[in-house]
Amino acid sequence: MKIPSTQSEYQQVYKDSIEDPEKFWSDVAEDLTWKKKWSKTLEWDFHKPEAKWFVGGKLNITENCIDRHLPSRANDIAIIWESNDTKSLHEKLHTKNFTMRYVK
Repeated sequence: MKIPSTQSEYQQVYKDSIEDPEKFWSDVAEDLTWKKKWSKTLEWDFHKPEAKWFVGGKLNITENCIDRHLPSRANDIAIIWESNDTKSLHEKLHTKNFTMRYVK
């Protein structure tokens, strides 16, 4: 899904999300890496306060937060760490170093 860059684009995206939330969130979810795609976008029971989104779907949130960005962003800063100790300098970890140093 393209992120809106103008107010009018935002208004259209918002309108789409209100008019057909299942389609809207299904389109958004297509941008994620799924281990198993969902069989139903939304199960909603009006008699109980219960909603289930992306029924049957399986994903790995770490893969979606970090791994899928490696091909195009491996040299970008992944994490900036600052110590509570004001005498300590903060450290910038690039994605490729983070993956090699901490995820092995």
